[in-house]
Amino acid sequence: MQKRKLGNSGLEVSALGFGCMGLNFLDGKGLDKKDAITLLRNAVERGITFFDTAEAYGPYTNEEIVGEGLQPYRKEVIIATKFGCKDARPTTGLDSRPETIRAVVEASLKRLKTDYIDLLYQHRVDPNVPIEDVAGTVKDLIQEGKVLYFGLSEAGAKTIRMAHSIQPVTALQSEYSLFWREPEREIMPTLEELGIGFVPFSPLGKGFLTGTIHSKLADADRRNVIPRFSEENIKANLVLVDALSEIANQKNVSTGQLALAWILAQKSWIVPIPGTTKLHPLDENIGSTNIVLTADELAKINTTVDGITLVGERYPEVLEKQIDRS
Repeated sequence: MQKRKLGNSGLEVSALGFGCMGLNFLDGKGLDKKDAITLLRNAVERGITFFDTAEAYGPYTNEEIVGEGLQPYRKEVIIATKFGCKDARPTTGLDSRPETIRAVVEASLKRLKTDYIDLLYQHRVDPNVPIEDVAGTVKDLIQEGKVLYFGLSEAGAKTIRMAHSIQPVTALQSEYSLFWREPEREIMPTLEELGIGFVPFSPLGKGFLTGTIHSKLADADRRNVIPRFSEENIKANLVLVDALSEIANQKNVSTGQLALAWILAQKSWIVPIPGTTKLHPLDENIGSTNIVLTADELAKINTTVDGITLVGERYPEVLEKQIDRS
């Protein structure tokens, strides 16, 4: 597995990370603990060193799975987790008060079976707590050795700059894919200017870009709350998948691999974190790191996507309100 550095921080990780949320939190089923741990260890054995979790996934149970699964490899892997959701539930609201950050970190350390967190993200920007206070608290935790690097998630450019002035931000985690390209406007130029890495979550459009979703999702699937995944919008947006599939077939790769290879080709400091619950998709995702897209192929992909208008919001209203647009 190739390695990449997240911006100027010096933090080196595998070119592809592993988003752990779906192990037990995304589609209503998930894996039992034993199978989830086996999959995590398979990922390590295949060269992945960067794993993403959060107290809000479960809540709490995802960190426990990650902690147990990665414990034998603790010195070899980078574990990222997050604080900032009230009572560890995104729909409940936000809470990034300094005392809450400290309490969350102590609890996460226990669940992750470790004495330090490699990369600690603020899960969402809390409008009621100055970002300077948040960055200052994480700075103290870094000085205490409980945290090594600071990250933000779904933060706006102004917030990123303010936080970075207090404690250097190593990485921003936000949604980015051929299904959602908004970060290209202002966020990515800001990250490049400041030397901050970018960790796109949902790089496969929450599974949509794999070409495996063609109609209504199962009733238990958590993506049902996302407007883009209504039955009507799925059918309307399939034009994107069909167009990408045609390009992928010409390249003799899967549509999902094309989507990941496209992200990897954008900047050397971008590390996407696709998730999966099965070994075959894991191997397929890893294979994307060996795909080289020519300038002509990238131009064709961009032109194709630019000509398609997608429908549906990417979050339900209660979560859309939590996005920092500063």
